[in-house]
Amino acid sequence: MSTGSWENNVRKVVPYTPGEQPKEKVIKLNTNENPYPPSPKVKRILDEYNCDKMRLYPDPDATVLVDAIAERYNVKPSQVFVGVGSDDVISVAFLTFFNSEKPVLFPDITYSFYDVWADVYRIPFVQKPLTADFKIDPANYKCENGGIIFPNPNAPTGCEESLSMIEDIVKANPDSVVIIDEAYVDFGAESALSLIDKYENLLVIQTFSKSRSMAGMRIGYAIGSEKLIKYMNDVKFSINSYTMTPLTQLCGAEAIKDEEYFVNTVKKIVDTREYSKKKLAELGFEFTDSKSNFIFASHKSKPASEIFAALKEKKIFVRYWNKPRISNHLRITVGTPEEMDELFAALKEILK
Repeated sequence: MSTGSWENNVRKVVPYTPGEQPKEKVIKLNTNENPYPPSPKVKRILDEYNCDKMRLYPDPDATVLVDAIAERYNVKPSQVFVGVGSDDVISVAFLTFFNSEKPVLFPDITYSFYDVWADVYRIPFVQKPLTADFKIDPANYKCENGGIIFPNPNAPTGCEESLSMIEDIVKANPDSVVIIDEAYVDFGAESALSLIDKYENLLVIQTFSKSRSMAGMRIGYAIGSEKLIKYMNDVKFSINSYTMTPLTQLCGAEAIKDEEYFVNTVKKIVDTREYSKKKLAELGFEFTDSKSNFIFASHKSKPASEIFAALKEKKIFVRYWNKPRISNHLRITVGTPEEMDELFAALKEILK
């Protein structure tokens, strides 16, 4: 086989590493999926959908979904952008708004896709250290920058930042776009959506993957000023206009309309989370005050790496990172009460 120098022109990056997706039957508490099914209204759409429509291109504007999201949050449809999961939405936002030679700012302990996107798109970035208790220091974000992004609640720590702190950062950066990634906001944190009419440079991103039990259907969305959303759509339509299937659009619209089911499902997860905190404390764990659908915990005497491996042998999967500052922590997704009780029984045996 002939060889050449073509590899010199390849864009080489270290890819994002998603949570393990085991093929065998396990208790899966490692990827923050919702343990309950989507709204029954989604199942009705799936049962009744006319598959003949699959031969047609989808509505590139995703009107039925955009309109439903806009109505739910009392904003204009022109203030809503939708994408194939919040990862797709954030990726488009990076491409759209982070184009200066100044570095984009985000925390050192956060969603590990941010530095991957920055690397792929050749965007300079600086990771700002969280405090000792895993909180954002707003002073770190009051400097020259090419944009700011962070989750609230943060991942993998689960910590909530106050709305006043978020507004402080947005207000201090009128020349940058500030993105708040609210993938877990429905589990107890206060959304920054109340600030979007006040600050033209604020973009809030949410997802159907967690609180609406639709990780497999891939629906994410951003809400912001009409100007921000237009810029994002201009980029999206320059890459791929037909990103979301008609079936996905219909299912998403029905899911967001079913407020009662959404509220009840979130409450079940929050109740189980608070119960789980008590059980973990009894077993000698310490953890942040999670406002998400997971708990970020470390044990007082047993290394996280050993607990992780022992749980995996028992077919219970949690998330572990061998990274600075968090190498002795486990991120445990909140499952059903029955799944969590099996976890606690396994931990009791491992720790004895």
